Amino acid sequence: MYRALYRVWRPQRFDEIVGQQMITQTLKNAIMTHQTSHAYLFTGPRGTGKTSAAKIFAKALNCRHLVDGEPCNECEICTAITKGQLNDVIEIDAASNNGVEEIRDIRDKAKYAPTEADYKVYIIDEVHMLSTGAFNALLKTLEEPPANVIFILATTEPHKIPLTIISRTQRFDFRRITAKDSYDRMVYILQQKEVTYDEKALRVIAAAAEGGMRDALSILDQVISFGDNTVTLDDALMVTGSVTKALIADYVEEVTSHETKPALETMRQILQEGKDANRFIEDLIGYTRDVLLYQQAPEMVASVAMGENDQRFEDFAKQIDAEVLYQMIKTLNDIQQQMRFTTHPDVYLEVLTVKLAQLDGQATTPVATATATVNPSDPTVQKLAQQVEQLQDVVKTLRAGGSAPKLAAPKPRASSGPAVKKVNVSQIYPVLGAATKDDLVKVRDVWTDLMNILSVTQRALMHVAKPVAASTEGVVVAFDYAFVYQKAIDDQTLIDALGNGLDRLMGQAPKIICVPKDQWPQIRKDYLETHQTGGTQASTNEAPKEPVVEEAKAMFGDLVEVKPD
Repeated sequence: MYRALYRVWRPQRFDEIVGQQMITQTLKNAIMTHQTSHAYLFTGPRGTGKTSAAKIFAKALNCRHLVDGEPCNECEICTAITKGQLNDVIEIDAASNNGVEEIRDIRDKAKYAPTEADYKVYIIDEVHMLSTGAFNALLKTLEEPPANVIFILATTEPHKIPLTIISRTQRFDFRRITAKDSYDRMVYILQQKEVTYDEKALRVIAAAAEGGMRDALSILDQVISFGDNTVTLDDALMVTGSVTKALIADYVEEVTSHETKPALETMRQILQEGKDANRFIEDLIGYTRDVLLYQQAPEMVASVAMGENDQRFEDFAKQIDAEVLYQMIKTLNDIQQQMRFTTHPDVYLEVLTVKLAQLDGQATTPVATATATVNPSDPTVQKLAQQVEQLQDVVKTLRAGGSAPKLAAPKPRASSGPAVKKVNVSQIYPVLGAATKDDLVKVRDVWTDLMNILSVTQRALMHVAKPVAASTEGVVVAFDYAFVYQKAIDDQTLIDALGNGLDRLMGQAPKIICVPKDQWPQIRKDYLETHQTGGTQASTNEAPKEPVVEEAKAMFGDLVEVKPD
């Protein structure tokens, strides 16, 4: 009987779990040093190895032939656990056993010592499905755990678990598996099975899996079956519903050039080939994001696409305006939300195509030639003519040996792009006053998980930002580029998402303050000079500083005026 790839190649050792090296090493060290806890919580997206890690951990706890914290997988206990036949390792699906009676039954049986193994291990999958009463029953057991009993709770939605349960467990957050790790694992499996494959096909599958190793192997299984024991790019595109890179490039170039009719024809060609409409939107967002990142940091795109860049992509990235890409991602995200509940995706894609083709701005156009008609009444032309006359007067005066007359200071010209807002240091200084290294480390530890919570559009903005200072009340985030900083501070939805995400990950919602990276060193220097040195620039006759006054200055800056009584 044929068995699915994800079952055949399910990890049996910690070293075989893909993309979770930090977690597996921690668990191995805990076993080798005999510092295991009575309860663990494994959280993370589907297919990232939570249940597999729980079973391997149960084997390692009870195996009598450990090697560097790894189970031998050959002794009777390891073999029985692998087959699911050991009475001392109990796996429970909380989705179908979520009542109070089931948990009370576990609590009563947990009091008895293990029969064959050293530890009795309860693995409760999808634990967030338990009822309130069941959680209360489980809480009593976690408060006073019996000897030689270990609970491993696994869930994809940790926010639904009561904090009283979480606080009594050791929590491990499993992260999405990168496309590169998924690709490498699939290559290894196909080489072991001696199946021929196309590297581009595996990249398509890795991207479609969206961070789940089990999903990647399930798709790979379908492609192998569809292609008669071979893995080709066409079969991978057909099974995943993805669109070829060439068609994506055709479509994006047509809409950014305002060629509505060709873009509609390309879109209909994609649908006629049976491609999935939602996957088409995902591919468009991914392509647009890669172009945007390539304009700012080409090396980041190389890692995302695993080196698969072509000259056409590079040329397009050099020509297209970043503002168009921002508008495209926003429009794509809006349409994606609307398509969730429709039975006519083709209509939404047609509307999307027309919208994208009508966006303001397009690929950069050649500079106007010198033969273009000039309007003498244009204010800009008149201003330039006036400045030329002034310069000619200066030249005449210098030639005559006189002193040069002062030129009228030209009024500052309005910037063609959006003006970058000035940083409000009155919001930053209170954070710096209470900032600690520990607070910054806590924020940086959850920063990657925070990025995964954000939408694709928000993630694209935050890829060039990182936290540089933090306190319990606020976090200062520095942006590599001023125009991205401007986008971020104008996007209240993004700021709210960051705050809500930190609240979920850290249990607190600090205020998010954004700064351009090039201004951050000077802001920090000014703060140190004015606060930590006690204001050495002040006059020696200055009255002693009052805490209330200093706090007011920190909040309102230069607007505060101190008057004597």
